[in-house]
Amino acid sequence: MSLPSFNLLAQSILSGVFIGALYGLIGLGLGLTWGLLRQINLSHFGLVFLGGYLSYQMAHSWHMDPLLALLLVPPLFFFIGVAMQWVLSRFAISPFNSLLVTFGITVVIESGIQGVWTADYRKLESPYNAMKFMVGSLYVPVPELLTLVLALAVSFGIWAAMRYTDLGKAMRAMAEDGPIAAAFGVNSRSLALLLAGACAALAGVAGVCLALTFTLAPSQIFAWVGVVFAAVMLGGLGSALGPLVAGVIIGVSEAVTMAVASPSWAPIVSFSLLIVMLLLRPAKVGA
Repeated sequence: MSLPSFNLLAQSILSGVFIGALYGLIGLGLGLTWGLLRQINLSHFGLVFLGGYLSYQMAHSWHMDPLLALLLVPPLFFFIGVAMQWVLSRFAISPFNSLLVTFGITVVIESGIQGVWTADYRKLESPYNAMKFMVGSLYVPVPELLTLVLALAVSFGIWAAMRYTDLGKAMRAMAEDGPIAAAFGVNSRSLALLLAGACAALAGVAGVCLALTFTLAPSQIFAWVGVVFAAVMLGGLGSALGPLVAGVIIGVSEAVTMAVASPSWAPIVSFSLLIVMLLLRPAKVGA
């Protein structure tokens, strides 16, 4: 095993930051749903890919700038998330049952994507694909940079809202002790619908970023589950900034491992970190 050059190592770290930001962005909505609503929403991954395919279709058929899809896809997904939460709450789905139900929804979404777009690989062609610039000796691709900026903006925006607004404080109170929060006038049902819609909208944002940087295929939906779950668990359930920080740590660790050793070793890193974390500390709900 030979050590990589300084430039290769620095480029690998930068690439790890970019992919880690996407891990964190995908995991943000999943972690908030899991930590605050006590639902393990696997359909989040299906929504991410559906958002990616919709942005691809808008660019392919309507010649729309992919970034304009951010004005259309998240609002649509908000209402989808509200509808899903309404159904789940009507039947009082437990956390374990939510895992099974949303897994089924993910399979339905995957089948729907395959029925509309087939199982072939799809690549969103946009003016951003070839855009890159140099910072010293490092290449900075514009699509990955856009993903990083969006991940930072969304994560810090949600963190500030959860910490400093009455709505965010009410959501945290609902997660900590629902009956006590209700006694103080917190409408848990409405807050749950709002939060589920917001998390689905976050899946739409992540889907657009995914399409900007990766080739899409329905079979890849479940390939993202493990590493994003690791980012969510490492970052903390219900945390706004945790998944982003954990995602960057995992992304950089994987990128450096691929540069130093072999790409086949990269998945070992994220799951080793997850196992160590689960052994050393329990998950906590926090903002």
